[in-house]
Amino acid sequence: MLIKRAVDVRPHEITPYATYLSRREFMRAGLAALAGAAGLVAAGPLHAQGAPLPGVAKSNYSTLENPTSFKDATTYNNYYEFGTDKSDPAEYAQKLKTRPWTVLVEGEVKRPKTFGIEEMLKMQLEERIYRMRCVEGWSMVIPWVGFEFRRLAALVEPTGKAKFVEFVTAYQPENMPGVRLPVLDWPYVEGLRIDEAMHPLTLLAVGLYGQVLPNQNGAPIRLVVPWKYGFKGAKSVVRIRFVEKQPKIAWEKAAAHEYGFYSNVNPQVDHPRWSQATERRIGDGGIFTPKRKTLMFNGYGDQVASLYTGMDLRKFF
Repeated sequence: MLIKRAVDVRPHEITPYATYLSRREFMRAGLAALAGAAGLVAAGPLHAQGAPLPGVAKSNYSTLENPTSFKDATTYNNYYEFGTDKSDPAEYAQKLKTRPWTVLVEGEVKRPKTFGIEEMLKMQLEERIYRMRCVEGWSMVIPWVGFEFRRLAALVEPTGKAKFVEFVTAYQPENMPGVRLPVLDWPYVEGLRIDEAMHPLTLLAVGLYGQVLPNQNGAPIRLVVPWKYGFKGAKSVVRIRFVEKQPKIAWEKAAAHEYGFYSNVNPQVDHPRWSQATERRIGDGGIFTPKRKTLMFNGYGDQVASLYTGMDLRKFF
C-alpha cells in the first residue's frame, strides 16, 4: 500500500465522498461494537447538533434548492489546519479553542476596533441557503446563519485607500495538527477585492442550520462567498485588514498556477488537473449519480457578474 505524507497530498487525491462515507460508517460501527463488548460507552456522533441561535430571520437571497443534510455538511469538510482528508476536521477540530474569541479589524479604516464574538452574535442574524462549490468537483447547499460583511465594515469606516480586504485565520499549533506540516503557509490568509467583500451576498457566518457554527465548519466566525470556490471561505477568522494592495493569499502562495486570487466559479476555466465544467452534489447518491453542469459564478451571475465587467476571467481566475 502506498502511504503519502500529508504534504504530498493534493486536493484531487483526497478520498471520494462515497468511499469515505461507507468507510466511515463501517469504522464507526466496528468501534461501537468493540466498545460494547468491552463494556464502554461509545462517543457521541461527530455530526451532533449544537446550541440553537435565537431570533434568526429568513433571507430573500436564499436558493430554493433542497439543503444538504446536516450530517453531510459537517462530516465532509476542507479545513487543512486539521488535516487534508475530508473526515479530519470532524475528527480533530473539537480541540479548537473558540472562547474567548476576538476579531481585530484594522488597516485603512477610520475606526479600528476589536470585536468580541458575543458582540457579533448580537448583530442582526439571518439564514441564507447558499449553493457552495468546491474546486474538486463536489457541491453542497448549506443554510448559513450570519450577517452581511458590509455591516461590520460600516462600523469601522474604510478609507478611500482601502481597495482589498485581507482575512487572517486562527493559528493554534497546540490544537491544530495540520499546521505542523508545510501544506500551506500558516496562518491561512484569504482576500477579496473591497467591492466583492461589500456585496450583499458576502457573509460573516456564525452558524448553520439554525445553530452555532460547528468547529469543523469554521467556528466561531467564518467568511462565506457563494459565487467563489469553497477555499475562499476563510474559517475561524481572527483578523480583518483593509489594505491598499492585493494581499497574497494562502493557495496563491502554494500553487499560483492552479489557484488564483479571484477564484470565481467559472466552468470555462479548467483546473490544470481536472475539468470544472460539471459537479456532483454531496448526498445525491454517490459517485454513480449523474453530474450536473457547473453554473457560471455558481449560479449567482445575475447578482455579481457586473463586478467583473471588462475583466478577462481566464487571466484573472
